[in-house]
Amino acid sequence: MQNRKGNRKWVRALLALAAASGLSGPAAFAQNVVRVSGRITSDTTWTANNVYVLQGTVFVENAALRIEAGTRIVGEGASIGTLVISRSGQIFAEGRADAPIIFTSDQPAGSRGRANWGGLVISGDAPINVPGGEAFGEGDTGVYGGNDPNDSSGVLRYVRVEYAGIEFSPDNELNGIAFQGVGRGTVVEFVQVHFNKDDGLEFFGGTVDVKYAVMTGIGDDSFDWTEGWQGRGQFWIAQQYGDDADQGIEADNNAENNDLEPRANPTLYNLTLIGDPDFDQGSESDEGILLREGTAATIKNSIVMGFKEVGLNINDAATFTVAANGGIILENMIFFNNNPNFADDPGEGAFTTKQFAEQNSSIVVRDPMLRGPYDTTSPDYRPLSDSPAVTGELAVSLPPNDGFFEPARFIGGISNERDPNPTLPTWGTGSRVGRTSRRTRLDEISIEGPLARRGPVSIACGGDGGLQGRRRW
Repeated sequence: MQNRKGNRKWVRALLALAAASGLSGPAAFAQNVVRVSGRITSDTTWTANNVYVLQGTVFVENAALRIEAGTRIVGEGASIGTLVISRSGQIFAEGRADAPIIFTSDQPAGSRGRANWGGLVISGDAPINVPGGEAFGEGDTGVYGGNDPNDSSGVLRYVRVEYAGIEFSPDNELNGIAFQGVGRGTVVEFVQVHFNKDDGLEFFGGTVDVKYAVMTGIGDDSFDWTEGWQGRGQFWIAQQYGDDADQGIEADNNAENNDLEPRANPTLYNLTLIGDPDFDQGSESDEGILLREGTAATIKNSIVMGFKEVGLNINDAATFTVAANGGIILENMIFFNNNPNFADDPGEGAFTTKQFAEQNSSIVVRDPMLRGPYDTTSPDYRPLSDSPAVTGELAVSLPPNDGFFEPARFIGGISNERDPNPTLPTWGTGSRVGRTSRRTRLDEISIEGPLARRGPVSIACGGDGGLQGRRRW
């Protein structure tokens, strides 16, 4: 039996994040425009009746920033607007399914793109494996790291970050959301990063957990970790666009010393990583999962498909040693339509990635039969009802009963139409930004939203639920 309650919550959240109307710069809003710069050093609340414009890097220090559901935050491009939650600060960005919090570009509709502004950076006091236990964040975003794995930097819930990732200098670009030494006391769920120039989510050490995450059109790695991240993740989806992309997951322990402790060792369940196999759309979208520089990892119940170079690649001698010692656990994985599915380069270990995968009977090469995974106008990541991801034909690993993981009995980031509310929102690839249009039918709405680059996209609804406009089931 599938986890229907969890899946209903997931698809509603995806719908909310996709359907929220876009922004056309501060001047387009009826609300008051509040310009924010410098440092926030006392507890502050941002309210939904205002639009907040980040001018330069805004630091939250020794204070809590609370952001109401439905609030819009705009990053000013000219000053590289960026929000940094310092190690001494906290953020409580608690959106709702019907009122997500949106961080976006100041450019007008039709002119937005990757790297329009900085991004969101959160620094914490959890362990990292950098010598001395502290590091300084990219883009001069401050010190992070410490000795408290349970540290809390606050809450991110129903939050979307889009069109960010501006470059400060070569190889110094901001991620959509950077978690720098963030602890597991932080709550992160129902988040999306869209069209970021650098990585979507990157974990610099720490222990933070992330549930329900969607990365679309990311210009570098959809998910990235380094410096000893030991968190958990479930229900992650990434779709790459071939014009600019790198890995679905790029995973490192530490680039300077591959065997530093604490070793990166996250536990991940229910991922769907989708590359762009179409060379007509661009030559990018390289590797599905790249495990390198000594990382360990547990990844189960996941789908990796459509990457132009390889589906799975274990790299560097230290990583092969970790794998040989049982530190890389991949179970109940479906690989399909990668070129090839497994790297077969000799020389770095006693076995190749291909040999590692092929000796594991729970790693299979099968068509997961997703409805429309490569569609850049109206993608649909759900498996068909007869997909091996949901029929029980392939074994599924039940996650630990630890209070974080949901007992999902399917492979991939989302289930199929057998759930009562199977709606999966779609992200397009057009540049038009508008608002949800009302229709007389309750089983379909049309969106011209910030996740579209070429035109409107549709959300098909089914089961026992429908939509009225964009606000509720």
